[in-house]
Amino acid sequence: MDTIYGNLQGLKPSQIKQLQRLYHQKLPVVQIVTVDFAQRLGAISTEINQPVCAYLNRRGQVIRVGVGTPRQTQIPAWELPRYGAQRLSGIRCLATQLKAEPPNQSSLTAMAMQRLDALATFNLGGAGFELRGGGVTGYVKEAYLAHLVPQLEQWRVSTSVNLDALAQQDFLELVEGLESEFRQEYVAKQVDGEHERAILVGLMTQNLTEAEYEASLTELDRLVASAGGEVLEVIRQKRPRSHPQTVVGVGKVEEIALMTQTLGANLVVFDRDLSPAQVKNLEEQIGVRVVDRTEVILDIFAQRAQSGAGKLQVELAQLEYMLPRLSGRGKTMSRLGGGIGTRGPGETKLETERRAIEKRITRLQKEVTQLQAHRSRLRQKRQQYDLPTVAIMGYTNAGKSTLINALTNAEVYTADQLFATLDPTTRRLGVPDTITGELHALLLTDTVGFINELPPSLVDAFRATLEEVTEADALLHLVDISHGAWLNQLQSVNRIIDDMPLAPRNILVVFNKIDQVSEEILAVARDEFPQGLFISASERLGLEELRQALAQVCS
Repeated sequence: MDTIYGNLQGLKPSQIKQLQRLYHQKLPVVQIVTVDFAQRLGAISTEINQPVCAYLNRRGQVIRVGVGTPRQTQIPAWELPRYGAQRLSGIRCLATQLKAEPPNQSSLTAMAMQRLDALATFNLGGAGFELRGGGVTGYVKEAYLAHLVPQLEQWRVSTSVNLDALAQQDFLELVEGLESEFRQEYVAKQVDGEHERAILVGLMTQNLTEAEYEASLTELDRLVASAGGEVLEVIRQKRPRSHPQTVVGVGKVEEIALMTQTLGANLVVFDRDLSPAQVKNLEEQIGVRVVDRTEVILDIFAQRAQSGAGKLQVELAQLEYMLPRLSGRGKTMSRLGGGIGTRGPGETKLETERRAIEKRITRLQKEVTQLQAHRSRLRQKRQQYDLPTVAIMGYTNAGKSTLINALTNAEVYTADQLFATLDPTTRRLGVPDTITGELHALLLTDTVGFINELPPSLVDAFRATLEEVTEADALLHLVDISHGAWLNQLQSVNRIIDDMPLAPRNILVVFNKIDQVSEEILAVARDEFPQGLFISASERLGLEELRQALAQVCS
């Protein structure tokens, strides 16, 4: 269909037909533009008194015609071919301008966002309509040619050129030379296509302090790294509140899209939860996959879960997260099903998938309930031996698994990653009796780490695991004092503890990694928490005092 895009208000049917006829034009493959085609654009643009853009592929065929500037008529990201950082899109834009000036920043940004082969702009001189031998002449006063370059600068714009000279330039030689440079730059950067190359986006609203905002972005950086991604750039914006459609402002979305193209990113991560509509809007405008903080955490959990119980709970959390977001998955989800029972009015693929997910969620919830019952029986069995239990909990990467290994000589997996351990591990520990000094046993349980704004779906899915915490005789709250935001992390975990039913009264606050901090920081923590203990699990410092404290809280 010869669709005309952009602002058609006030155009006559005859003017729209003139625009539609542009689709039937074909240019020689070696030419950026012909004089005749440029003047035809100029004639139409002068008549309707608006800019006109024509988009052509490398075969010289017109594939899109629009009324407006390159920014107003640009091709949506999802309709563009995705060749990556080493290729251009294979499309060029020929645009008229009513003002006699070089292409402005908005037009150049549109070129970069679409990775156009080139942008040729024609300034109109206002000459009268004149046909000579079937051609149109006299409308284009001067022309400019712009294209991307692979170096640090984003584009190059020629000085004003004569239309005849522009028409004689070898277009294929220009494009092939540019793409050769892009390929060399691509190889020089040693881009690994198997890894996610991410741009992080943080929005600071009025309910956040500067310290909280920066700490959250730093944590998101670690989350992406823990998930196996590479962070290329962090983009920040301050607004009183988030934009309902795109979270950040329109100009910032353009900046993100441009940065994505420039750096060759294939993922954009927002440091907040996104609605399905926001994800859809952002992906349409940026052109790569957009995820939020919760989806990154879910991805880490999916990678880390080892036991059948852990995998079960992660799958449940992922499906509960995915269900309300099915509607944002694009046009491919709206095809009609073709099986028995779906003919007639039909059933969309979206609805079919929604029902399948709902059934799977119901089944998984039953299995989690069975898992709760199984763990409850195990706890009752342990209670027959009258062994007190202590649950180690704390912020992710606080050193919980390292501590349980140091105390019990266990071999729980440890790593300097967020959420290295998901599956609960229980080990026996001998502690001295507070009166006789004889060794008595207690059980230590290593639990999943927490994080600020832990997704509710994860808390719910891991309820079988968290019951190890709610039914323990005491809690050991481990704090990584070497982290710059240790106090915020401690408070985040305290809020989670406060929300838990039947939380035990005996809570022992233990500060870990004291070998990595200064005496000034230790003094602040001791003043704030005089009952706290200070240890280094990796260096085995303060462990004997911890054993004695555990014996005391469990006596």
